[in-house]
Amino acid sequence: QLQASGGGLVQAGGSLRLSCTASGRIYSSSVMGWFRQAPGNEREFLAAIRWNRDSTLYADSVKSRFTISRDNRKNTLYLQMNSLKPEDTAVYYCAKGIQYSTQQYDYNLWGQGTLVTVSS
Repeated sequence: QLQASGGGLVQAGGSLRLSCTASGRIYSSSVMGWFRQAPGNEREFLAAIRWNRDSTLYADSVKSRFTISRDNRKNTLYLQMNSLKPEDTAVYYCAKGIQYSTQQYDYNLWGQGTLVTVSS
């Protein structure tokens, strides 16, 4: 299972760090990713990282503001979000897959989501 946390209410321009802890083993070949879904919108890819090397992918919309990282010893994935904007308001999901991909269908285990609300 994946457990996401760290969401909350923040003012525009502020920062939040999301965490995602896995209760089971994460194999070295795994890829971990962050997605989000705003009301009325489809779920969108944000960032991905390989579990066994420092390769990262970002969506263009967030790559200058968000940073994905991991702590292998803690089995935890992070998303540092800076310079938040009201349009970043969404439910944020972590996910685990085996393909280094931006596509939802390449991720087969999902966390429950954590709500981020950015006020103007």
